[in-house]
Amino acid sequence: MGINDERDIEANLQIGPTDTGMVRLFVEAGSTEIPMDFEPEEAEEIAEEIMAAARAARARKK
Repeated sequence: MGINDERDIEANLQIGPTDTGMVRLFVEAGSTEIPMDFEPEEAEEIAEEIMAAARAARARKK
């Protein structure tokens, strides 16, 4: 299983700040819940990686 393998799974993603100053990515799929907390600097790095992936995906569509 890799990033290019498709799945027929529905999931919800929530992103927001926590009361303790962390950034939480919260994934919910069925009865599974995955909270992932990151320092703000780590969250910014993740955001940059997502933006780079979006640019790469957009370039492949042309």
